[in-house]
Amino acid sequence: MTNSTITEFVLLGFHELPSFQLSLFFIFVSIYVVTLVGNCLFCLDHHFHRPMYIFLCNMSVLDMSFSSMVLPKLLDIFLTGNNVISYNGCMTQVFFFVLLMVTEYLILAAMAYDRYVAICLPLRYSHFMSLQVCFWMSWMSWTLGVLDGTLYVFLISSCTFCGSNEVDHIFCELKHVIKLSCSDVHTIKTLILVLGTIIGFVPSVMTLVSYIYIISTILKINSKEGRHKTFSTCSSHLTVILLFYGILFGMYLMPKSSFSMDQDKVFSILYARVIPMLNPLIYSLRNQEVKKALHKIRRYIFY
Repeated sequence: MTNSTITEFVLLGFHELPSFQLSLFFIFVSIYVVTLVGNCLFCLDHHFHRPMYIFLCNMSVLDMSFSSMVLPKLLDIFLTGNNVISYNGCMTQVFFFVLLMVTEYLILAAMAYDRYVAICLPLRYSHFMSLQVCFWMSWMSWTLGVLDGTLYVFLISSCTFCGSNEVDHIFCELKHVIKLSCSDVHTIKTLILVLGTIIGFVPSVMTLVSYIYIISTILKINSKEGRHKTFSTCSSHLTVILLFYGILFGMYLMPKSSFSMDQDKVFSILYARVIPMLNPLIYSLRNQEVKKALHKIRRYIFY
C-alpha cells in the first residue's frame, strides 16, 4: 500500500527501436528458451547431487529466476506494445531484483570458498564442505536475499510517486524507480548505498581472498601439468566471477557524465539475460560430468 497518486508505471523498454520490436521478440525468446533448458540440466541430473554441485544448482535457479523476472513482461511489450506494469508488479520486480542480486553475490562467494577448500585443503574437503554445510550456506544466502529485498521494497514503498510514471528501462530497476519519486529520497538513497556497499563488499572480499590463496597454492605446484590441472578445476567459476563483477562494476561505477540510458539497458541485458544463458556453457567447457549430461539430453531429444 502507498499514498502515491501513481498506481501503475510505464516501462519504456526499447521504445527508440520501434521497427525492431518483432525481431527483438524472437531474439529474446531464443535467449529465454536456451537459458531455461541449459540451466535445468544442472538441477535435474542426478550426478550433480553432491556438495560441489549444490552451489551450481543454486546458480541455475538464480539464472532462471533472473530471466523469468524480466523476460515475460519484456516479451509482452515487444509483441503487444503493452508496456504498462502495475505498482505492485513494479515493486515485485524490485523485490526479486534485489533478492537475486544479493543471493548471487553470496552464492558466488560460497563457491569461491568451496574452491579454496578443494585446492588448498583437499584432505579436509569432506569435513568443511559436507552436504549439510553446502545446504546451510545456500539457505543463508537466499534468506539474506529475501530480507534485503523486503527492506528495499519497504523503503521504496515509503516514497511518494506523483509525477512521471515512465521508467526508462526494461524492468523496474531499483535506481530508476527511485528517480521517479517526488518526495525527499536523500536518506533512502544513503541507506541503500550503505547497505549495498556492505552486502557487496563482504562477499567480494571473501571471493578475492579465496582466490589469492588458490593462486598462491597453484603457483607452488612443481609440475606445469599439475598447475594446469588444478587451475582447470576453478577456471569456470573464475570466468563467471570476472563476467559478473566486471559488468556490475562497469554499470554502477562508471562516471555519470560518460554513462547513457542505452548503456544501462545493455549492461542489464548482459548480467540478467546473457550471463544466465552463458553460465551452463562456461561450466560445461571444463566439466566432464556436465558434458556427459549434455550428451545424454541431446541423445534423448534427437534419438
